[in-house]
Amino acid sequence: LGAAFAQVVGASREAGGPGAVFVGRDMRPSSPELVAAFADGVTGQCVDVVDIGLASTDQLYFASGLLGLPGAMFTASHNPAQYNGIKLCRAGAAPVGQDTGLAQIRDSAEAGAADRPADGARGTVRERDLLGDYAEHLRGLVDLTGSRPLSVVVDAGNGMGGHTVPAVLEGLPLTVHPMYFELDGTFPNHEANPIDPENLRDLQREVLARGADLGLAFDGDADRCFVVDERGEPVSPSAVTALIAARELAAHPGATIIHNLITSWTVPEVVREQGGT
Repeated sequence: LGAAFAQVVGASREAGGPGAVFVGRDMRPSSPELVAAFADGVTGQCVDVVDIGLASTDQLYFASGLLGLPGAMFTASHNPAQYNGIKLCRAGAAPVGQDTGLAQIRDSAEAGAADRPADGARGTVRERDLLGDYAEHLRGLVDLTGSRPLSVVVDAGNGMGGHTVPAVLEGLPLTVHPMYFELDGTFPNHEANPIDPENLRDLQREVLARGADLGLAFDGDADRCFVVDERGEPVSPSAVTALIAARELAAHPGATIIHNLITSWTVPEVVREQGGT
């Protein structure tokens, strides 16, 4: 798959590509072995691998967008411990889906892409830590000057939120109460799948017990975040999206808001009401 990915996204320098591919991984026990195998396939195509190590999926996409390289994130997201998988993107974090390269990668892998090494020397593997850059980028998205201090309970579910949240929230006017920040791909406390109400129970209890202002629950690769309010009640993701859209349109009048198609009608209604597209 690594060889096929390098071929399909045109990563080799000989093909005019960037000559390198990002890889990142979650905390699942099988992730390091899969990364190593994938990297072996990529470097066999005379393409370098930049390994950002433990990362959230959006951290990998940030790296791809920042440096203009294709990327592969090894994670099974919110799925149980025995699973693993790969999320792929082209340079600039452009998605790779069934109609945008995934089927081609499958066909190339089945046809023996790794059995057709590129001419010339193999690529190299080097490590690069981008967690600090990622955290700085996120903190730069919102001006918290004058914000009142908040008490926040964060349930990382033993997933990658335990890696990214401390870096991202450091220095902000927040008192963070961590839950299950230890990286453990066996998920000893509950599955890192906050879409299941059962997996929010611990967070809800802790928010009430501490009298916190809100609670946050992340999935395994920390690219999804669910919110509960000060009463421990789940907040509709559509409401969160509408609030973010309203804030962005206040800062950027007339801007275009991109949202998930499965949100409620509230989101496009709020966008239109606030003068956005």
